[in-house]
Amino acid sequence: PEKAAYALARYSRSADGIAASLRWVSEHSSEKFWEQFYFEYGHASIADLGHVVVCFEGISELAAIHVEDEKLWDGQAKSSRYQDFAALGTCVPPEASGVEQSFRAAADRLLGAYREILPPVEEHLRQGNPRPDGMGEPAYRRAVAARAFDVARYLLPLAVPTNVGQVTSIRTLEKQIGHLLASPYAEVREIGERLKGALAEPPLDLWGELRGDEASAEPLAPTLARHARANEYWRETYRELEEIAARELRLGDPDPAPLVDLVPEHGLELEIAATLLYRACRHPYRQVLRAVSDWTEARRREVIDAAFRHRRREELLPELQSGYGLVFDVLMDVGGWRDLHRHRRCQQVRQRFGFDHGYDVPEVLARAGVERAYRAAMDGAAASARALPAAAAAYLLPFGHRMRCLFKMDYAEVEYVSRLRSGVKGHFSYRSVAWELKQKLAERYPYLADKIEATPPWIEDSLTR
Repeated sequence: PEKAAYALARYSRSADGIAASLRWVSEHSSEKFWEQFYFEYGHASIADLGHVVVCFEGISELAAIHVEDEKLWDGQAKSSRYQDFAALGTCVPPEASGVEQSFRAAADRLLGAYREILPPVEEHLRQGNPRPDGMGEPAYRRAVAARAFDVARYLLPLAVPTNVGQVTSIRTLEKQIGHLLASPYAEVREIGERLKGALAEPPLDLWGELRGDEASAEPLAPTLARHARANEYWRETYRELEEIAARELRLGDPDPAPLVDLVPEHGLELEIAATLLYRACRHPYRQVLRAVSDWTEARRREVIDAAFRHRRREELLPELQSGYGLVFDVLMDVGGWRDLHRHRRCQQVRQRFGFDHGYDVPEVLARAGVERAYRAAMDGAAASARALPAAAAAYLLPFGHRMRCLFKMDYAEVEYVSRLRSGVKGHFSYRSVAWELKQKLAERYPYLADKIEATPPWIEDSLTR
């Protein structure tokens, strides 16, 4: 990828065609070019011209979220809809050292409940959705199984292992390494180190192996491997913002909040200050906004100053990507949010994972006769988490527990998410969120909301995938 980007950069600055540029680059050091133009002169856009495929195997769902946090990112993760995750075991985080046995026992209880409720839910779905005459048995089994997994996944903890495959530019890759290395979770930092190490090694050349070619000794992206560093700006700033929130925000208990809240329109400085503090607390955005609105301008600007104080040459914090006209505060289950997390044309600001907001109970559990087992497992996970270090407890959080996330969008993205994610093929959790996005928009802009062709969640077709 470094050589490909070098060739395209030279192509834009030379009268040569691409073939001549590629030949020229193959005979000259790309590392010298990168040292000079990318790292010394700061011509960052040239790194957008080199792309690489990277796969992360056997990492936790929590770590996968951090991998997928990049804005300019394309990829896929192992789907909890099409695979039985109970057979995968759990990733034990380094933070569980000393309490590993307790952690494993708590995670195993969740996976045991997953296995327990899956057959009754699947049987209930079969009884309620007989196979149509035009559908073959294999397709029918897959459709029913997918819907059953949609329910059972509520019991999966963030410690379950998954695989993630991504295609990114090496510019994004360098940022990603910096973000991973600055994470508060040891597993995520280790993944950052391993990713950095992988850049200094030759990539897997499966096609060359099949052809019988000799293995290439050329490393993947050696210059980036040498220069990639932890994003200390993120680490230092988020730590300071948490201290400010703990010291300055005296909000008491979180206010009751709906599934989706379209917050009132407000000024840019107010939005930035409230967003920075929202990320560091547990409260609804509207509650934070109300508190910060009562502050003096000087007090709010102290928060904003903290977001700039530790910056060197890095891009600004994601929370400073403000100024969107539509700001939705969403309180939903972790599993459903994981599906919405992949939308990149909006700015997402999530609060840290925890057990504070309770959990959702899918209606089908009661009809299938397994609601009691489900609740016992979810309550047991919360009780077990209280005896664990905070970072380890986050790994025990089941998909069915709620989390809070801010979605800042333009109108086109609201239309896209509402239309796409409300369809009958989708998971019932994010279908409800997608529908509510349209309903909240309609309260402010009824004419524009009427243009959105969203499907109400009460229209169902369990056999459509």
